[in-house]
Amino acid sequence: MKKRFIIALILLVLFSTYKIQDSLKFRFNHNIKNISVENNSILNDGTITKKLSFLYETNLFFLSKKNINSKLSEIDLIESYEIKKIYPDRIKIKIFEKKPIAILQNKKEKNYYTTNGDVINFFESEKFRNLPVVFSNKDNFKKFYQNLEKINFPFNEIKACYFFESNRWDLITIFNQTLKLPPKNYNQVLINFLSIRDQNNFKKYEIFDYRINGQLILK
Repeated sequence: MKKRFIIALILLVLFSTYKIQDSLKFRFNHNIKNISVENNSILNDGTITKKLSFLYETNLFFLSKKNINSKLSEIDLIESYEIKKIYPDRIKIKIFEKKPIAILQNKKEKNYYTTNGDVINFFESEKFRNLPVVFSNKDNFKKFYQNLEKINFPFNEIKACYFFESNRWDLITIFNQTLKLPPKNYNQVLINFLSIRDQNNFKKYEIFDYRINGQLILK
């Protein structure tokens, strides 16, 4: 009886040892060999994988999202991302990019203004070549853009925006119409413009001057 117990104990120890060794072997054979990127339409795959090159030969079990976040946050066009582990040796990064809607020209500094209100570094891109150019700082334009959204003004029809020290805006449309807005209550002015611009009587005019309260001067 005692001999059987000893034999069973030895077998249990041997079996447990094999299980531990197999577990360790399983874990140490899962070093990252491949990093793939998806859902990015602006950023180049290589830009992202280069930032994450430190992950190669890192074990999937010990993958640190904190280190990944630190590196990807250096790319200001990235809004968020998702990571998927694909065993045995691969990770997939799904990128969600910020969307530039305007080129912000503030004195000599040029940046992109995005849908979420961020300002990111300017870079040459054919995709954004026709974005409206805004001559203003971020804070002034943010408020102005929010007001345009409230009245559903077709922002894609704007070619340029100019902010003046008198606290008012000029808009130039892609149809080469210039709107000279008053400092206050310009939302009503823009609504008025949208209601008349397609009428035959107004199509010939290039300047819609609303600067004097209650008046519209056409040129």
